[in-house]
Amino acid sequence: MVKHLKSLQASLAYQFSDPDLAQLALTHRSANASHNERLEFLGDSLLGFITAELLFENHPEATEGELSRMRASLVSKPALAAVARKLSLGEFLQLGSGEKNSGGSDRDSILADAVEALIAAIYLDGGMEPCKAFVAEISGSKLAKGVAAAKRKDAKTRLQELLQARGESLPNYEVVEISGAAHEQVFHVSCQLKSMGVDAQGSGPSKRLAEQQAAQRILDSIEAMKNPA
Repeated sequence: MVKHLKSLQASLAYQFSDPDLAQLALTHRSANASHNERLEFLGDSLLGFITAELLFENHPEATEGELSRMRASLVSKPALAAVARKLSLGEFLQLGSGEKNSGGSDRDSILADAVEALIAAIYLDGGMEPCKAFVAEISGSKLAKGVAAAKRKDAKTRLQELLQARGESLPNYEVVEISGAAHEQVFHVSCQLKSMGVDAQGSGPSKRLAEQQAAQRILDSIEAMKNPA
């Protein structure tokens, strides 16, 4: 039985009908032949789906690229490990002696896997609603802060993330002209998305700034295609 089950359930704000599921979720493969890796597999998928749904509902103005970046941040190993530490999961983990002695109870990968396994355990024990409630709780204020952080990303990064989320080829940037005197050059850059038949130009006092302007114009064009006047 999980050590201090009542304390664990208080941390999770969830009461298990089947305590064995809680134990399995917190059992590392170093401790037992029956361990949490299958639960981790299911929990990873549940976490991705529920997080996507929460972001979709909470941020109706966010673009596809912004939503993808926010989800990646929320489900990352460091983010999940931080959740595990907040819940003090390390003290409940079942580890083999070698893993325990080498600091496994505070290792990011083990802690993150345990959170995913617990998500699956709650789903199997109580269904989707308590599972969604738990994911919403551990995501906390990050859901509210997500869009602001996403919009701090520069245009090139946001364009790349949008295209990757769609499975599209990355853009091609090319300097088409450099004008002006040597001490006040202006770079003219073309940004092309051959797979989508979209291109735009940008200009600026550096190649980087010209690329940013071209990328922003591509983003504006994609947005206009999604929302025609």
